[in-house]
Amino acid sequence: MNVNETLSSLVDAYGDGADGNAPTPDQWRRVLERDPDSSFSLVNFFKFNDKADYGSGDEPEASGDEAFQRYADVSVPSMKGAGGEFLAVAPFAGSLLGNDQDWDLIAIGKYPNLKAFMSLYLNAAYIQAFRHRTAAVARQNVVVMEH
Repeated sequence: MNVNETLSSLVDAYGDGADGNAPTPDQWRRVLERDPDSSFSLVNFFKFNDKADYGSGDEPEASGDEAFQRYADVSVPSMKGAGGEFLAVAPFAGSLLGNDQDWDLIAIGKYPNLKAFMSLYLNAAYIQAFRHRTAAVARQNVVVMEH
């Protein structure tokens, strides 16, 4: 698959990122155009909704924490199966320097290469579970860290 085909598949699966729940096409492209053999990590900052927002009401009521656990139940083994690993997953404990921030959870996931990353993000079970992440999260920030 070339970059444009892959980008199209990702936008079809996750949306255009305009709502902040998925990468924008430009953000996807930055990842897709990186050195395919170099490792990298994603540092995820999450703030959860008090109540999960599924919009359509087709899911049982849940807290943001519970909805995120539904996502994690699929994402953790899917990431491992793709060749990635979590370096850390822990509650946010506060800011030490700079502006104070308010997050609930920080997760750092490492990918050995672009193929592993794409194996996760194009995995049908992961794509299906991503709706739980979207419902769970009030806001998030995900940054790429080079190795």
